[in-house]
Amino acid sequence: MTVDSDRAELSSLASQLDDLTRRLVAVADRYRVTEDSLAAAELDAAERNLLTARRAVGRATTALH
Repeated sequence: MTVDSDRAELSSLASQLDDLTRRLVAVADRYRVTEDSLAAAELDAAERNLLTARRAVGRATTALH
C-alpha cells in the first residue's frame, strides 16, 4: 500500500466515525429527559470516545508523509 491509499483509507474511516458520532448523539438526545437518562449518559461517554478516536485518526493522517 502507498501513503496515498492509506490516507484515503483513513479519510474514509474518519467520515465513518463522524457519521457514527452523529447517529449516537441522535439516539442519546431522545433519552436525555426520560427515565432512561442513564442510557444517555452512557451514550455520551461513547461519544467522547468516538471524538477521541476521530482526533487520533486525524493526527495519524497528518503524520503520514
